Amino acid sequence: MDDSDLKKLETRVDDLIKAVDRLRSENKTLRESQTHLLTERNQLLEKTETARARVESMINRLKAMENEH
Repeated sequence: MDDSDLKKLETRVDDLIKAVDRLRSENKTLRESQTHLLTERNQLLEKTETARARVESMINRLKAMENEH
């Protein structure tokens, strides 16, 4: 292996190290985004359930009022 081959190998290894660093950073960002989205989803599910329960309660009250008349 001559100096030219060694230099090519060194360049390739450096490129791979940069790619690994970039992918690690991207992976971290994606994981943080996923965590945020899951939290937001859970909050929306809670709000939806609360709204559903309130609407159901209103319907039941209206039915009760209707039955009184």
